[in-house]
Amino acid sequence: MSLIRNVGTIGGLTALSRVAGMAREMIFARVLGANDVTDAWFQAFIIPNVFRRLFAEGAFSAAFVPMFSKRLHGPEGDGGGIAAARSFSDDVLSVFLPVLIALVALFLIAMPGVIWLLADKPIDQENFALGVDFARIMFPYIVLVSLVTLFTGMLNSVSRFAPGASFPIILNIVLIAALLLGERWIATGASIEQVGYAIAWAVTGAGVMQLVWLYIWVRVEGFRPRLLWPRLTPEVRRLGIIALPAAIGGGAYQINTLIQLYFLNQLDSGSVTYMNYADRLNQLPLGIIGIALSTAILPTLSKFVGGDNREGAARVQSDAIELAMLLTLPAAVALAVCGIPFVTMIFQGGRFEMADAIVTGNVVTALVMGLPAYVLVKVLVPGFYARADTRTPVYAAFAALAVFVALNLVLLEPLGVVGVALASAVGAWLNAAVLYAVLAARGHYRVPGRLLLRIARQLVAAAAMGAALWFARDLLTAYYGAGLLARLFALVVLVGCAGLVYFGVAFAIGAVDRERIARLTKRESGR
Repeated sequence: MSLIRNVGTIGGLTALSRVAGMAREMIFARVLGANDVTDAWFQAFIIPNVFRRLFAEGAFSAAFVPMFSKRLHGPEGDGGGIAAARSFSDDVLSVFLPVLIALVALFLIAMPGVIWLLADKPIDQENFALGVDFARIMFPYIVLVSLVTLFTGMLNSVSRFAPGASFPIILNIVLIAALLLGERWIATGASIEQVGYAIAWAVTGAGVMQLVWLYIWVRVEGFRPRLLWPRLTPEVRRLGIIALPAAIGGGAYQINTLIQLYFLNQLDSGSVTYMNYADRLNQLPLGIIGIALSTAILPTLSKFVGGDNREGAARVQSDAIELAMLLTLPAAVALAVCGIPFVTMIFQGGRFEMADAIVTGNVVTALVMGLPAYVLVKVLVPGFYARADTRTPVYAAFAALAVFVALNLVLLEPLGVVGVALASAVGAWLNAAVLYAVLAARGHYRVPGRLLLRIARQLVAAAAMGAALWFARDLLTAYYGAGLLARLFALVVLVGCAGLVYFGVAFAIGAVDRERIARLTKRESGR
């Protein structure tokens, strides 16, 4: 399929998940607001998710899926076939599950120390106890979601993608239901803390439901997962050897998340919550555009690199950058100019007050300054993976991490949570710059002059759109905090205004290459 169709398919599925998560966060803000309890809850929720992204969905998935697929589709007389695949998955499950349980038990015991490392000093005992309790309740989720990842890999190997793509929705539905029930509970006299505990238990409950959902589909596809006595077979050892470097490689991004959490905990109550809601808006275009492009171009890049077709590889890289900037620049400018209006329309209400919306909006404005860089990183990294180079992106990520830490030490006191967002944005630009510099130095890719000219025109179109939004946003002030229909009207007007001005100017000044877009939408044959 074409690049644009691939991006549309992957981005559409990602968008559905992001929108469901956005709905969850909207209800969360109204029910619980922004306070010490929500800070403790989001901190506790982040900790198992860091390990999930690092090990289960990152390193383990990258190692397990190719090995399982090779056995499943290989010749039966040569260690392949469904019987060999079943045996391999059973061996992995029998070793993987005890290791996960041991890891969770260790962290449950050590959780006070983990929270102490992340907490502000001196320790507020009440908030500290909440953070430890929430984390202990939610951390077992990593066992459940890791098994879900294992089953998802098995299903993907037989081209059954829907169950694995749909399981995140279960978590969002369960949490939304828990929040709505929590709102009723508060109306009868329950405290915010009590509802926080209930929603923490809902996370683990949702993990059980996700696991059951995937297990049913695994059985439907003819697999019968069994727990055996753990055996370190050569295949299981090889899985570990492959997964460990991948985990180390992904470590920089997850360490960045924990360090960001540490700095946010040094600030006033609500800072963790403000960053969470701001990042939710930042992640919406990043997920739809950046992750989709990264996933879509890797196979094509690998094909051209493997065939020593430098011109083809460079063309794909340029196409991806042009499409990324065409879609990301207006998103970044719109969020920067209308950060406070968007946050007010989406999150403000209930216990999330206007003062909270203003702070969060300012964080959004700072955070999205790095949005084009975040997307560029996603687009440039496949250029290394296609050449079997997994080290360079790690070095670049750790360089960006060092700058992020240094800037936080400088900006934290004068700018607070906005300073943390700015440090993250600058770190992203450094990451992108290092990746491009290495690609150029090695002769793998240089941005052609015509692409630079195209991006310059996109910047002009984005600036025109920003100016239009600057005037339009003040005309709709009365609608931002009004009823649902009024907010939807204002949101549609702002988005419509942005789209009309940006793409109108872009086409008028040649920021969009119509022939190029037409070529990208067609199937490439004979290349």
